[in-house]
Amino acid sequence: MRRFEATAPDFDRQFDAFLAEPRGAETDVDAAVAGVIAAVRADGVEALLRFTREFDRAVLSAGTLALSGDEIEAGAAQCEPEVREAIAFAARRIAAYHERLRPTDGSFTDAEGVELGWRWTPLDAVGIYVPGGRAAYPSTVLMNAIPARIAGVGRIAMVTPPGGIKPAVLAAALEAGVSEIWRVGGAQAVAALAYGAGPIRPVDKIVGPGNAYVTAAKRRVYGRVGIDSLAGPSEVVVVADGQNDPDWVAADLLAQAEHDPDAQSILITDDAAFADAVERAVTIELGEIATGADAAASWRDHGAIVIAPLERAPDLVDRIAPEHVEFAVAEPHALAARVRHAGAIFLGRHTPEAIGDYVAGSNHVLPTSRAARFSSGLSTVDFLKRSSLLGCSPEALAILAPAALALADAEGLPAHARSMSVRTNRR
Repeated sequence: MRRFEATAPDFDRQFDAFLAEPRGAETDVDAAVAGVIAAVRADGVEALLRFTREFDRAVLSAGTLALSGDEIEAGAAQCEPEVREAIAFAARRIAAYHERLRPTDGSFTDAEGVELGWRWTPLDAVGIYVPGGRAAYPSTVLMNAIPARIAGVGRIAMVTPPGGIKPAVLAAALEAGVSEIWRVGGAQAVAALAYGAGPIRPVDKIVGPGNAYVTAAKRRVYGRVGIDSLAGPSEVVVVADGQNDPDWVAADLLAQAEHDPDAQSILITDDAAFADAVERAVTIELGEIATGADAAASWRDHGAIVIAPLERAPDLVDRIAPEHVEFAVAEPHALAARVRHAGAIFLGRHTPEAIGDYVAGSNHVLPTSRAARFSSGLSTVDFLKRSSLLGCSPEALAILAPAALALADAEGLPAHARSMSVRTNRR
């Protein structure tokens, strides 16, 4: 963990150098991923099954790639009632939030009499990648599938590595309206969603988190299909004054650090004594949580405490452009209103980032690695596309044509010019 004093003469240089440090191993997986994608494109389901045997040690056939409806129902039924109720509760809140994000169609007629407008239509099919392994991520299913369903996507295909798919994940898939579930993971799953493989039909967009191979595969297939983002390690900034309980703030920092040794947690505070108390609380908490090893590595290698006036906090947050930022201060809205670059902003001492991961309603699929400078969290809009509408009467075309003809001539496109001149008897 690094500690910075904003009043130090070399603060800017040191802090920028800290932010520029790479997080995550520089693993060159692109060549391997390219081979997997090429094989799935060429050989379809045969390559998919071969890679599933090789990488996941699972022997499947084209007929057993999909979970049947009965398998999904039976697996979901094993989910503990308390967890299933929590999934339903979260799903209702996520749906309510994302319903409000759905844009509306519109049109108008301008001063020249041209009819202009826009219309939103849903994607036909979306693929959702849900990581497997030791952990179960029902929240990932909800956050990716529910906005797609709200948008009106007709087919939501979920892929997840073979093995014991957790009951909570299956319960979330049922709750969210997932259309089909396939036992396949890794780059081969991304390739199958992009190009099709046997019974798996191609989709229009692929969303959801994954490891370096999944991310590299999404980068490779972008253009053939849409993708949500190229996610990096998770991150949080907590802006806190000395009136907070240091145990609360330590817990929030470690809630992010426990994700991954490459995650990043940063505290910005104007109270050096409070910073010391938080640092001590982090040390104690690390010895008490089951994820302490990963969290300790994250805090050691990528964590930071910045001592700075709270007035400077919004500028520092914009410099970091974090996935999440908490304002645990007396007047959070005033500081938050000055932030331009953050995936999600959490207001007040009683709004931990973790509540947004599960049940608040907003999405937890957010830009990382400073991508909040130019992108937003996943929402209903990501599963819609906008078509422009325009219509000209003869009179409106006559008004617009002279300027359009001049531009067509300037660009050296005579057929463009003629398509307008033949309608307006010009030239």
